[in-house]
Amino acid sequence: MNKIPITVIVSVKNEALNLPSCLEKLKRFDQIIVVDSGSTDNTTTIATNMGAEVLQFQWNGKFPKKRNWALQNGNLRHEWILFLDADEFVTDEFVDEVAVKTLDPNYNGFTIQFENYFMGRKLRYGYGFQKSALFKKSKGAYEKIEEDLWSHLDMEVHEHPVIEGKVGIIKAKVVHKDFKNLEHYIEKHNAYSTWEAQRFLQLKQSKNAHLSLNQKIKYGLLNTGLLPVVYFVGAYFFKLGFLDGKEGFYLARFKSHYFFQIQTKVGALKTKLQ
Repeated sequence: MNKIPITVIVSVKNEALNLPSCLEKLKRFDQIIVVDSGSTDNTTTIATNMGAEVLQFQWNGKFPKKRNWALQNGNLRHEWILFLDADEFVTDEFVDEVAVKTLDPNYNGFTIQFENYFMGRKLRYGYGFQKSALFKKSKGAYEKIEEDLWSHLDMEVHEHPVIEGKVGIIKAKVVHKDFKNLEHYIEKHNAYSTWEAQRFLQLKQSKNAHLSLNQKIKYGLLNTGLLPVVYFVGAYFFKLGFLDGKEGFYLARFKSHYFFQIQTKVGALKTKLQ
């Protein structure tokens, strides 16, 4: 069987629980690269045993972070690059669609959509999740945010790809299902909210920031203090999250609290700077 000429980059750190399922589903792609940040479990052993190339990344607190670093330093055999996390699992339908659509010369990138799970349950409602994680390496890169020495995240979590030219949509969804526990989810989003608070204050001082429409809405609502309430009402009621049972309620509540964390951390940082 001919392999699909795409390089898949999977960014990891201590992902022994999720990585086997992720890599197992990528066999039709020609090149799989796992970029690791010094895992202390058997993540790299799993990657090597399953035929992936492993790159070690050690961040120095400055640009580039992990994904841009891989674009700049990896031996990428193909023009098309697909970025995945270890808890993102492709389906045959997704791979089939990617194989066809990346042959179209009119497109330089594609947005991929996700089928989300929370606490083991597939969610059918609430806000959807998508990101432009498939693009030509000569036409795109993750945005550069001036965060030297204040950021504690070594990977582009909230940074968006900046892609030249036309960006399409892959209709078939990728499964987003983290096998780690709820404690990990809470710990991860606590770290994310700290980054977002620092980023918010940075944006207040910048006049040239490149923001998507969703970012403008989010940061605008943060200014008003209404974002936690607006998110919960939108996700749970208007987006019918209540139809997903208790897991739908828990996710809407956790995400609302995530935005509350950002707001309170912004206040704490402002007080610290005074």
